[in-house]
Amino acid sequence: MKVVLDANLFVSATIASQGKPAQVLDAWRANRFNLVIREDIIEEIREVLCRPHIRKRHQWTKEEIDCFLAGLGELATITPGELEVKAITDDPDDNMYLACAVEGEADYIVSGDRHLLRLGTYEGIQIVTPAQFLEILEREG
Repeated sequence: MKVVLDANLFVSATIASQGKPAQVLDAWRANRFNLVIREDIIEEIREVLCRPHIRKRHQWTKEEIDCFLAGLGELATITPGELEVKAITDDPDDNMYLACAVEGEADYIVSGDRHLLRLGTYEGIQIVTPAQFLEILEREG
């Protein structure tokens, strides 16, 4: 199963190690699904993790953030980032998740973002919350 995760899921997981986003990352680390990502998503994760009010909450050093992101780059499937999608006009930055999912032939996008969730599906790719995705993983064993 191939999955695209929203940047906010990564950020939430670094702040709250017991929440649903952290459980999704734990499932990825346990090889329950393949992570599909692209460079602009990695850069968005970096940007958000480096915000002062977010750094205060996760307390990671710049080196720890760099190490975490390098691990993503090594362990995930990185798509070319060439496809452009213009399906979401309210928040055009969200289109990179749709484009990544299409390029990477993902089965799911996992997000808490209302713009993405409102779509429900995009080109056959289901868009679900972390809680919904954990239920899917549980059902599929």
